[in-house]
Amino acid sequence: MEFSTVIWVLFGLAIGAFLWKTGIGMLRSFTTPLPAPPPAGEMRRVNLRYRCSVCGVELKLTMAPDEDPPPPKHCLEEMELVAPIFE
Repeated sequence: MEFSTVIWVLFGLAIGAFLWKTGIGMLRSFTTPLPAPPPAGEMRRVNLRYRCSVCGVELKLTMAPDEDPPPPKHCLEEMELVAPIFE
């Protein structure tokens, strides 16, 4: 056997092992149940962006006591939801 053939076989086995581990990990992630929602009163992660319709200031909200928080107020008006941010 030539040296290059041995290298290609080892390279192929390494790629196969990587794909196997990745596939098994993905299949296991489908079977794990979703975590229970946190108790009331704890902060939850949200990603929302609001804009003041009067002066134009923007605000990014990252933590809130519930998943659908009321809009904050600025210039004595409720701010408008621009768009949820998906990261």
